[in-house]
Amino acid sequence: MANLIKVHCKNCNKVFLKDKGHYKENIKLGHNFYCSKRCELKFKTKRKTLKCENCGKAIKRQLSKISDHNYCSKSCAAAVNNKKFHKKKIKLKTCAECGKQYKKNTNNIKYCSLSCRRKAEQKNPEELLKIIKEVTEILKRVPARREINKIHYSCRKIFGSWNNAVIAAGFQPNRSHNQRMYKRVNTIAIDGHLCDSISEALIDNWLYKNKISHERNVHYPKTNHRADWAILFKNQKIFIEYFGLVNDSSRYDRCVKEKKKLCKNQNISLIAIYPRDLYPKNHLENNLKNKFKNYLPN
Repeated sequence: MANLIKVHCKNCNKVFLKDKGHYKENIKLGHNFYCSKRCELKFKTKRKTLKCENCGKAIKRQLSKISDHNYCSKSCAAAVNNKKFHKKKIKLKTCAECGKQYKKNTNNIKYCSLSCRRKAEQKNPEELLKIIKEVTEILKRVPARREINKIHYSCRKIFGSWNNAVIAAGFQPNRSHNQRMYKRVNTIAIDGHLCDSISEALIDNWLYKNKISHERNVHYPKTNHRADWAILFKNQKIFIEYFGLVNDSSRYDRCVKEKKKLCKNQNISLIAIYPRDLYPKNHLENNLKNKFKNYLPN
């Protein structure tokens, strides 16, 4: 009897004995005591008639579901709560272009829509040139179109093309789509390697900074093709290719397929890098680390 405690049934108020361990557990969890499953079912399904606090309609609620405020529907609950708690007034901003008032999303938005922003930018080309100059100063090089894609449409409308906008800002543009297969803008990497583009220089600099020893323009076996880089890992050469013009030229795409086929036939490991791995630039570090995770020095 020492381990048994007298309790009252919540439904019929009958006194019965409960194990001390179960008693403490029920008290801890806030559970009620029932003398039988039947009493438990009766109590849990027992309903009480109440009045809706908004419209006065009679409603029935299970005892366990009765709260401090009871309503017959969500609309009644909303009607009462809307009277008690007034909605905050939304601060409206005035569009700098059309003068229309609109909801304020962030502190930096000046226009109610993308079309209004573009109209404003077209009226003020100096603002576009200022953005190009600021980004060039941050990157220490002429930005690629995809790095500040938000103003590309306006630049094309005002200056005719992205490269024309870069020239208007006082810089030498990167190669255009028509020049890609024939003209290259050589760039020198930190370690002195001559690269064919800014994108290749970014990769070469990343390899250098991460202490991955590499060589440039390595010949594929028994062909005139050259890989952009090669690294030596466990006495085996790993080829690295930057396929920067993929899907831009059918000739280039054929060359990519041929190089991949050569690597497969010759059992050469190939690390393929694409523009999506480099741009936007804040993704470059993680993307390249994933590709070179097996070759990074400890």
